[in-house]
Amino acid sequence: MAYRLSEAPIDLEITEPTRSLPQERLVALTGYGMRSEADGYLFRPTSIEEIREVFDLAKATGRRVCLRGAGRSYGDANIGAESLIVDISRMSRILSWDPAAGLLDCEAGVTIEDMWRTVLEDGYWPPVVSGTMYPTIAGALAMNIHGKNNFRVGTLGEQIVEMDVLFPTGELQTLTPADELFYQIIGSAGLLGAIVRAKVRMKHISSGDLRVFASSPRSWDEQIATFEQFEPDADYMVSWIDCFAAGASSGRGQFHGAWYVHSDEPYSSSLRPEHQDLPDTVMGFLPKSVVWRFLKLFCNRPGMRFINGAKHRAGALLGDHKIHHQSLVGFSFLLDYVPNWRNAYLPAGFIQYQSFIPKEHAKEVFSGQVAYQQEAGLESYLGVMKRHRPDKFLFTHAVDGYSLALDFKVPKNDWARLERLCHRMNDLVLQAGGRFYFAKDSTLRRQDAQTYLGQETLTTFQTLKSTHDPENLLTSELAKRLFE
Repeated sequence: MAYRLSEAPIDLEITEPTRSLPQERLVALTGYGMRSEADGYLFRPTSIEEIREVFDLAKATGRRVCLRGAGRSYGDANIGAESLIVDISRMSRILSWDPAAGLLDCEAGVTIEDMWRTVLEDGYWPPVVSGTMYPTIAGALAMNIHGKNNFRVGTLGEQIVEMDVLFPTGELQTLTPADELFYQIIGSAGLLGAIVRAKVRMKHISSGDLRVFASSPRSWDEQIATFEQFEPDADYMVSWIDCFAAGASSGRGQFHGAWYVHSDEPYSSSLRPEHQDLPDTVMGFLPKSVVWRFLKLFCNRPGMRFINGAKHRAGALLGDHKIHHQSLVGFSFLLDYVPNWRNAYLPAGFIQYQSFIPKEHAKEVFSGQVAYQQEAGLESYLGVMKRHRPDKFLFTHAVDGYSLALDFKVPKNDWARLERLCHRMNDLVLQAGGRFYFAKDSTLRRQDAQTYLGQETLTTFQTLKSTHDPENLLTSELAKRLFE
């Protein structure tokens, strides 16, 4: 979370309609990239009834409501200026865990970390995880997160058995994959209703380790060929991209394919939490809590050019075509290795830009995006490529193709330059029939959203708003930018 003031919970006391709100609830909140910021009235309910009370208070005071989980969306999807912010992180109970069926039932504020710590010792793992373990289940479903196994199992929404949704009308519905509304709520960025409970189907495993293969593709052609080579049988695939490399080396990077380890032991020691826990130090002595300060020294174009180049050379010389074992946590949650790593991007913060491109156009679009970055002198400091498959959710971001996620440091006092670059890249994506992802967006224009979503989706969305949120209570800065 990115609270600028105290995070201490304040009990809800709503007795009768009033036209004013307590100023002590007013806090400045940011998206995870710290670029977008807005003041809102923070409420941290512990029950469904308290969320209903916030909805009622918003109606009584003429305010609107913005839903927020752990605050891990990078842009402005979880902030709302002058809105009532419903932070569901205190609704964090595991309601039931059934190892025989592999089903976990939980409240909205349960995190990915809570899930894996609950199920791991029984031989299970969350079926889809993001690059960090700290998002809540409600936030993850609002954005319909994907992982490094999207090509194999799809999004998190495809792993849900049932969920409860509270609408601004006060109605509570239980939805399953048999309901069309199920596919309309998941991925709708918290603009139709509040997901308050979810039952998730866990992945059965016999070891807490993965067998990981590393290689160093030298170009976009080699990257795509490597993904195609391992797609038939890999459980996970991901590739880091050096966005400073140009010419024949454009697209070079480091690919990792991973497979579950199958153990014959009745109980593998790798299923213990202590085997999974990330180390507290780097190189055995440097506390990780201070590492971001060292990263900040390199968080500039010369420094990141050096780091990206050194990473590629080290991979090509030392790790190319080699196999090693790595814990599920170590492989899955790279963003959690260094606490507060995002502070290295201060003072102006950073944005993450992710586009999803049909496979026949991926090389053309990604190489064009990198060329635009180099031309603008605004190269992404971190590029990550993944393989995807389509799904049936209303606001789907997935395609039969690839995604490229890019981290951009926001230039101090020159946001417009980065925004122009992103708009140029958007045009490439749209020309190729590509899509975008609300959890990563900071720069989409209204016409961009209209183009990739299509009029049929937008019409369906408006119909759903009029039915389930007739007073247009739910909003966010992203919603205002793209839809209102």
